[in-house]
Amino acid sequence: MNDPLVTLLDAIAGVGDAWPVSASGQRLAVESLDQAQLVAANESLGRLRRHLDAVHSRVASEIARQSRPELGPDGLAKKHGYRNPIALVAATTGTTNGDAARLVAVGEATTPRRTFSGEDAPARHPHVAAGLASGSIGMPAASAIIAMLDRVAFRCDRETLDAAEQTLVQQAAGLTLDQLAKVIARAEAHLDPDGLEPKESELRADRSVHMFERAGMLHLRATLDPETAAPVKTAIEALVSAEFRAQTDAQRGSGAGARAAGAGVGTAGEGAGPGGQSALAPTDPDAPRRTVPQMQADALALIASHFLGCDTNDAPVHGATVIVRMTLDQLTTGAGAALIDGIDQPVTVATARRMAAGGGIIPCVLGSRGEILDWGREKRLFTRAQKLALAERDGGCAGCGLPPGMTKVHHIRWWARDAGPTDLDNGVLLCDSCHHRIHDNGWDIRIDGTGITARVWFIPPAHVDPCRAPRLGGRARYDYAA
Repeated sequence: MNDPLVTLLDAIAGVGDAWPVSASGQRLAVESLDQAQLVAANESLGRLRRHLDAVHSRVASEIARQSRPELGPDGLAKKHGYRNPIALVAATTGTTNGDAARLVAVGEATTPRRTFSGEDAPARHPHVAAGLASGSIGMPAASAIIAMLDRVAFRCDRETLDAAEQTLVQQAAGLTLDQLAKVIARAEAHLDPDGLEPKESELRADRSVHMFERAGMLHLRATLDPETAAPVKTAIEALVSAEFRAQTDAQRGSGAGARAAGAGVGTAGEGAGPGGQSALAPTDPDAPRRTVPQMQADALALIASHFLGCDTNDAPVHGATVIVRMTLDQLTTGAGAALIDGIDQPVTVATARRMAAGGGIIPCVLGSRGEILDWGREKRLFTRAQKLALAERDGGCAGCGLPPGMTKVHHIRWWARDAGPTDLDNGVLLCDSCHHRIHDNGWDIRIDGTGITARVWFIPPAHVDPCRAPRLGGRARYDYAA
């Protein structure tokens, strides 16, 4: 068996190698590191943390093994004054019982086993174990993958589970835990589509909005299932996004020249009040800037006012849509899972059909090769159809994954500078932050393939990566690669 400390010690040495020293031989202070050195230090510390997770999970699982209930007072944890191994690990590492339990569970699932006959057996989750050992994933990602695979284990054959585990470990590298949770939710729907309906029923039964007044304020606490949440989330995000765009335009003056140079026409959730002013923007230019929660509260109030018959019609949500996506086979058979833009949790095809029957919801039906067969009743002008098609390919912001309503369509080859055409192969959905990062910092974008199955690649500048290795973006980065 390989020494589990070897990779950890190598990772510690890597931190030392990445952290420069002065001419006198002293390590530079953090404040003295330049940008490239800070990035290198952060990456090496991240690698160290992942390797530390791998070693610590094995130690925690062995503590649990030596603290088995059948050992009674001779168990390791009880000998040291702890009720169980979880309490021991939590107390000695200063973490929560939940984190300690996940550490133990990961260790038990990724450590080679001993069978009843005394023979050695591989780890229960060998691909997760390999990901931990290589440092490509850490304990939180490993725990999330293992928990999902264990949930569906009784409803999938071993080969399918093994392939799913390998795919998820590969996709987890470089993703945040929130981004990985989206991939895992879609993987679970793919592996166990029959489990969606009872889960949806539970979620729907748990939906609620609580309202009560306290200290002069009305308190709202909402818990919404995916079907109920989709239009609420889309509308609020569209209003808040419009305000951010209005604030950005105000800071840059008119901003029209810059937008014409690098941006396409319109947004996936475009619209504004009269004169381009956001309906949420404060009229006093000296008013203090509001927080995002305050903007969301104002958006909710504006939606309610318009519903009650507000005389004005300045809500910037024109074009903000809820799209439910399914294949033609799913539509006809009712089997499988459908997706809602902006909502991580997949839904049953029955729910997608029900949503598509309502107003303001666009059903997107895809053929076997991924081509769009039907946009539903609300298909409008060509430019809008382009945005919807790009939303299918990119899934929202192709860079960071924000929902389509928070993005704009941008020309990859600029419309004015490069005479770039306004077509799908030259368009990409980006939020304002990613758009400025791409154009201001020298990143390039490449599209491989055609249509909505094409892949978006972001190519970093040489000062970020001398090899300029392309980084996958768009829907392909965040969807489960079944």
